[in-house]
Amino acid sequence: MWDDDELAAAIRAASAGDEGGFTVLWRSLQPAVLRYLRVLVGDAADDVASETWLQAARDLHRFTGDGPAFRGWLFRIARNRAIDERRRAGRRREEPADSFAEEVTRTDDAAAEMLERSDTEWALRIIATLPPDQAEAVMLRVVAGLDVATAARVLGKRAGAVRIATMRGLRRLAADPRVRARGEAPTDLTRTRDV
Repeated sequence: MWDDDELAAAIRAASAGDEGGFTVLWRSLQPAVLRYLRVLVGDAADDVASETWLQAARDLHRFTGDGPAFRGWLFRIARNRAIDERRRAGRRREEPADSFAEEVTRTDDAAAEMLERSDTEWALRIIATLPPDQAEAVMLRVVAGLDVATAARVLGKRAGAVRIATMRGLRRLAADPRVRARGEAPTDLTRTRDV
């Protein structure tokens, strides 16, 4: 993940129309946005992430702030697009696609990459079983790395409510038999941040 100074420089460059600046923003934040959206909208995550970035590109000229503020702004857009998608899906009951395109990266060790990816997908499936407020709080705080105040703004809640939802979610995860069977503590889920 890029540090806040690099993000701030990328935000300034992207705001001025520099494609390279926008690329830095996308590469830095797209994995976390996509993981967050997979918990919220499942198989529609790729489409919703695309809508999120389109809106971010369209509205970037109005954004003011630093790297952490941009992350909060972007995740708020992602959450709003996810809410819109759930409404649309509720109106048009359709069968989800059996497969979806994933970003493919090349590594020297394909087996290790596959294990890492399956661990991430497993963690996201487990988090998605939490009550929605807890799942979102865990995703924003632990996986996306937002601070409490920023996560609270994204969710439209008080900071204390976000702290409590995060704590309850992590406790549920720690007590989940699937997590216990795997021998992972809920704090090990932060490992998915680097995937």
